[in-house]
Amino acid sequence: MKKIIVVSAMFMSCIHTTAQEIYQKTLDERINETFKNATNWFVDAIFAEIPISAQVGIPWVLIVLLLGATYFTIYFKGINFKNFLTSILIIRGDYDMLEASDKIEDSQTIHTIDGDQPDMIRVESGNGEVNHFQALTAALSATVGLGNIAGVAIALSIGGAGATFWMILVGLLGMASKFVECTLGVAYREIDENGTVYGGPMYYLSKGLKEKGQGSIGKVLAIIFAIMCVGGSFGGGNMFQVNQAFKLFEHVTGAENSFMYGKGWLFGLVMAIFVAIVIIGGIKKIAKVTDKIVPAMVIVYVVAVITVITINYKVIPEAVLAIFDGAFSGEGITGGMIGVMIQGFRRAAFSNEAGIGSASIAHAAVKTKYAASEGLVALLEPFIDTVVICTMTAFVLIITGQIEIGAQISDEQGVLLTANALGSGISWFPYVLSLAVILFAFSSMISWSYYGYQAWSYLFGRKKYVAYIYKSLFCICVIIGAAASLNAVTDFSDAMIFAMLVPNMIGLFLLAPKVSVELKRYKKEINKSKGVQ
Repeated sequence: MKKIIVVSAMFMSCIHTTAQEIYQKTLDERINETFKNATNWFVDAIFAEIPISAQVGIPWVLIVLLLGATYFTIYFKGINFKNFLTSILIIRGDYDMLEASDKIEDSQTIHTIDGDQPDMIRVESGNGEVNHFQALTAALSATVGLGNIAGVAIALSIGGAGATFWMILVGLLGMASKFVECTLGVAYREIDENGTVYGGPMYYLSKGLKEKGQGSIGKVLAIIFAIMCVGGSFGGGNMFQVNQAFKLFEHVTGAENSFMYGKGWLFGLVMAIFVAIVIIGGIKKIAKVTDKIVPAMVIVYVVAVITVITINYKVIPEAVLAIFDGAFSGEGITGGMIGVMIQGFRRAAFSNEAGIGSASIAHAAVKTKYAASEGLVALLEPFIDTVVICTMTAFVLIITGQIEIGAQISDEQGVLLTANALGSGISWFPYVLSLAVILFAFSSMISWSYYGYQAWSYLFGRKKYVAYIYKSLFCICVIIGAAASLNAVTDFSDAMIFAMLVPNMIGLFLLAPKVSVELKRYKKEINKSKGVQ
């Protein structure tokens, strides 16, 4: 309790200071400068680059994510490709009959809550809070967002059309990392007496490494992850999302000529109210919203993009040629890879968050007794998010000639480039994009609120007042994020999200054999259902 009071007091002190002068531009600048001076060392450390030439360097965190994704692709023998159809069949419900069995396999271990209270994972068949599709959309809602729109434009402005090829490659490799972490998220989750699920890297790091005789290390890594996750949820998963949504709203609607001009706080207040309504209900309420919003906004966005591509169908062959030619040129390989991975995916934690560990928190809530079943569902995330949506964005930018290679553009300018690309096809499409961005921001916020709360509850406990404190702080951040331009705060929270990969990747490497066991067990049951021995 004392820890929560201290943290909350410090947070509210900052909120009070900001609220007193929220309209003063100089206040934003002072906060930015002060915060940057205090946290610059951390941001610089996380994004430190390893030089590969005189002009180009690659952040070490990017190398870790790439090597990890490649390793897991090889370790699990191309699971991201050969089990793609199985993943779709699971979501369709083709293997739901496996969950109906009362048989409990010996490999299913009993985990405990705080060391003494057995959870119910083995006791009830298919125990959890959401179905496979809802878990997938809840996780997708956190990853499909501004990185798919602004990030892609920024990436192509640096790397050219060839960047698209490397973006697809990274997305395909990331599917393996996502499979591993989400399988572990279910394997080591905890379920309390009310049926509420608690899962994610905090739990598979602490309990999984304890099984391997490294409990102390696992506990430390779990705490580090949880702290970073809470910080990332307030900034990159909240304040940045609503801030960029409001800026696009101002631009597209011409709010500078209306009563909404300069009233980001009002936009933030409306968003905060909707966010509060959803997140108070927990993952079940979140899933009920995301399983409708995510498919709808993806369909609307994809239809708009396809329409523009169809209108410019004569340019398609040239665009495809430009992608492949640029991918293997000096510009494509250095500028392209770095542009896509660093600039394009930084704002969305490398777009699909594969290797970061956040998505496993949402997937842990699934109704299943086979951990690998949800891992297979989760590997579809990077495919949908990066291979499909990001690639389509890149394609529409290329064929409409919106990209100027070498131009230094911001996230806001990246969104506007995509808006202009859509507007070149049908004049009112930018309004569609504006709505999509607001929905992207909203869905990202409600999912990240769940991630942050799960980490918060791991640190401070699971009492109701603990949950209300976090959710209240989160909603306050929505208002502040829309009203203020706290770039230094966002940069710091971005760094915290990337820092999550350090403890998470350590756990994934050490616990990969556990994932292999779970996969073999699930495949065995699938083969039995088909009559295959």
